[in-house]
Amino acid sequence: MVDYRKCAMIGCGFVGASSVFALMQSGLFSEMVLIDSNRDRAEGEAMDLSHGLPFGRPMEIYAGDYSDVAGCGLVIITAGANQKPGETRLDLVNKNVAIFKQIIPEVVKHNTECILLIITNPVDILTYVALKLSGFPPQRVIGSGTVLDTARLKYLIGRRLGVDSRSVHAFIIGEHGDSELAVWSSANISGIELNRFCEQNGNFEFRKAANELYTDVRDSAYTIIKKKGATYYGIAMSVRRIATCILRDEHSILPVSSLIQGHYGLEGLCMGVPAIVGSKGVEKVLDINLSGEEQLELMHSADELKKVLASLDLPK
Repeated sequence: MVDYRKCAMIGCGFVGASSVFALMQSGLFSEMVLIDSNRDRAEGEAMDLSHGLPFGRPMEIYAGDYSDVAGCGLVIITAGANQKPGETRLDLVNKNVAIFKQIIPEVVKHNTECILLIITNPVDILTYVALKLSGFPPQRVIGSGTVLDTARLKYLIGRRLGVDSRSVHAFIIGEHGDSELAVWSSANISGIELNRFCEQNGNFEFRKAANELYTDVRDSAYTIIKKKGATYYGIAMSVRRIATCILRDEHSILPVSSLIQGHYGLEGLCMGVPAIVGSKGVEKVLDINLSGEEQLELMHSADELKKVLASLDLPK
């Protein structure tokens, strides 16, 4: 029996530590164990975070090893090599697949009932790798997918149109990377179709700016990495959002990465598409309406991922 108030974070780099900080403030967990190949780093992060507990909610944060994942309801993996300036997410694949071949068997040795939440890039490839190496049911292996990309799109649309980004409803889907696509055909502002909203508010130039916004979203990570070396706050908030959906059994719809089985005419890969997320993980992958052009772009994105998957040595 697992305890969904106990969580493990594997990897205590910028993303892992920032995610633990966000989760600590959420009040979702009563116990969090930090695991890293550098034990001193895990211990230092646990100490630093614990010193802030008097300002938050009672919980236990400590450094541990893989035996401590026993009983965890949620195991989050951020461990892996960092994306360097000029390097694509898919360039990371061989280094991080090798790391996952060490991590996943250790997790499974101590816990076969948890939900795995994969954050490490390239996240769609590594979600599929984790699924194959763990042998877990597909609904319990989730990647962060295009949750952050979608948030970036909502933020940029909201800023451009002068509305609260929480009133923007639009998705980035496909690979979390260079082949991702914006689903403009169903984008809306609180139920008002995007083009109509723009016309009603005299913003006739928005459609011309749409491709610019998409490019800004797609290239955000490259820009941030160039300027400050790494991205971590945005993804940390994404981790918190996904964890909240699971722990509170929200049945919220998020474009997480999970196994595609016939959806959009695709199968045999993981990528970010809207799905209902709750206490059992991915409850249902949703087929949203796409324009003909968007369907072709999604097929291209899937092909890019499948090329990489075909080169990997994974269990059948």
